[in-house]
Amino acid sequence: MWWIVIGVIGGIGLLLLIIAIYYWNTIIVLGNRIANAKSQIDVQLKRRADLVPSLVETVKGYAKHEKKVFSEVTKARERMMKAGNVEDRVEANNQLTSALKTLFAISENYPDLKANENFLQLQEELSSIENKIAYARQFYNDSVLRFNNMITTIPGKFFAGSRKTKNYLEITVAEKSMPKIEF
Repeated sequence: MWWIVIGVIGGIGLLLLIIAIYYWNTIIVLGNRIANAKSQIDVQLKRRADLVPSLVETVKGYAKHEKKVFSEVTKARERMMKAGNVEDRVEANNQLTSALKTLFAISENYPDLKANENFLQLQEELSSIENKIAYARQFYNDSVLRFNNMITTIPGKFFAGSRKTKNYLEITVAEKSMPKIEF
């Protein structure tokens, strides 16, 4: 009879150990996934920043008197390149997004530019990068949601230790608004 009790207690102990290992490893994997997602956002922002000078030079050839727009795009790109962490880069990226919206709006007034093959190729590449950035942000936020759910619900809460919830990346007011265009 004692063998059965010892076997049941041992089985329950083993089951609890397996559950603990599962939750511990899941929390670690989710934390790593968030770090990877941040890195992917950073990669796409860097790729975008590298493409912007080519776009600006192409547009400059057609719109020589739009110096203020080019200056804003250049300054926003520099802020993004100097930003230290992903959150700062995302903030600077939001400013770059606003400046690029203005640049593309101005390009509408230059029919030759809109037909220029280089401009169209750069515009398509930027559009592709924007989609990748949006996907990377969504993946990051989805990963944060899963991580936060894991560490704030039972039984994951017991295994989370001192881990804190992560913050989501949010769209700023600048990204939601239309650019102001002045001639």
